[in-house]
Amino acid sequence: MSEKSNTDDLEQTVMLAAAAADSRHYEESSSSSPEQKESEEAPLEICPTDDTKYYQEIGRNTDSSDRINCPKTQSRKRGYETENSHEKNTDCSDRNNHLKPQSRKRGYEAENNHEDGSKGKKRKAYGTEASSNNCTESSEGSSHSEVVATHYNLIEDKGLQERFRSPIIYLRIFHNWIKSMLIDEYLQKTKDLKKQYNPVIRVHDMACGKGGDLSKWKKHNISHLICSDIAEVSLEHCKQRYDDMKRKSRNDRGWNTTNFFSLELIHGDAGQVRYREKFSDPSIKIDLVSCQFAFHYSFESLPQAENWFRNVSECLQAGGYFIGTMIDSNEIISRARKSQTGSFGNDVFEVNNLEFDLDNPPLFGGKYNFHLYGVVDCPEFLVHFPTFVKLARKYGLKFIRKEKFNEFFHRMKDEGKQLLTTMGALETYPPVGRKNLVGDAPNDYDHAKEFMKEKDNMYVPCGTLSRSEWEASTLYMTFAFEKLKNTWNPDGTPCYEDK
Repeated sequence: MSEKSNTDDLEQTVMLAAAAADSRHYEESSSSSPEQKESEEAPLEICPTDDTKYYQEIGRNTDSSDRINCPKTQSRKRGYETENSHEKNTDCSDRNNHLKPQSRKRGYEAENNHEDGSKGKKRKAYGTEASSNNCTESSEGSSHSEVVATHYNLIEDKGLQERFRSPIIYLRIFHNWIKSMLIDEYLQKTKDLKKQYNPVIRVHDMACGKGGDLSKWKKHNISHLICSDIAEVSLEHCKQRYDDMKRKSRNDRGWNTTNFFSLELIHGDAGQVRYREKFSDPSIKIDLVSCQFAFHYSFESLPQAENWFRNVSECLQAGGYFIGTMIDSNEIISRARKSQTGSFGNDVFEVNNLEFDLDNPPLFGGKYNFHLYGVVDCPEFLVHFPTFVKLARKYGLKFIRKEKFNEFFHRMKDEGKQLLTTMGALETYPPVGRKNLVGDAPNDYDHAKEFMKEKDNMYVPCGTLSRSEWEASTLYMTFAFEKLKNTWNPDGTPCYEDK
């Protein structure tokens, strides 16, 4: 059976997966964000008595029939992204040959993801006993940003073969497809606005990590890329990947390297440093700012969040876009309230150690621990979305839309179907040949089985994610903002013009 048959019935199957994983009704309040209509001339006011109503009724239904038993949590930024997303998936045929069902033990004991593939120390109860580089273990007095920087500096770069052995490989590739489609959508809007052939496009990739999106920027033939990150070692990996990509383009395809986009690396904490002061050209006009799986770090405090938004907005030109992905805090609150313990997850992820009152979550500093299978545990922060929109507005960023990953998928699935196939983002069910399924929870593929029965053709495979992976993926959301034009007040502060 051809591998391209993976996505023959992709829409129906993943819709079934969504229905199975989303048998709950979380409130999607404030998605229209009335805050965006407020004038920017007034100072930002955050009223806990009003804004925290956003969380008030989420997940209050305690009827056991409406409760999902999600065990663990979701993923962190670079922990579940697969780089080089546009390369053809030639390793797809033997991915699962490396996976043994008994190796996962339902997620309670996991092997550390060492580069040499050797077994590491086993983890109890979703990482309650952490490894030596667990970023929840910080020295006394060290800031959270220092802990995060240390965590990412210690993560080893894995080769493609090693990543393909991961039991969450399809989750990682699916998330990379989400990023690819989001970037494609707004870079195309940018090109359309410029109304030029091969226009000059400048991009700022905030929290770029090791450069997992470099191939996406190359695909769109951008002119200049600024990569910023808190982890210096990650930036070194990013530079090496850029150099390798540039060299390969010249050698294999005969491209003139002068047409390859230029790269600028900025090291610093986005919550503390003003990036513009580090740019080689502080007057640069940026067309797109992308921040993937990282903005939740900013909500440790209001000053940090404001500095992140300043770094997003300061050089973004009017009409430019700010896009990204992050955890939907509605999902964190809702699932935690529905659980018996305040923790939740499944075989591949867990959210635990919530350091806030579920009945009265804070606007900032709502800390929790997130664990993804094979990835070191690390703390993250709730992002109160009405406040997120309000802060963005203060810095001239007009809210366009937010979508959960399942919503984004259903909107983009037809346009991105070929890319899903090329990337191998969905798992074939039933498995072909000697391949093992990555999911080993009892009900991980019930949705696919039902779909096959309804189609009355058990011999035509379909593409899907396991239920466990889908429950992890549906924690996330995409967002998009547009930079407004501005005039200047007499005191030198900007006044943004609404469209």
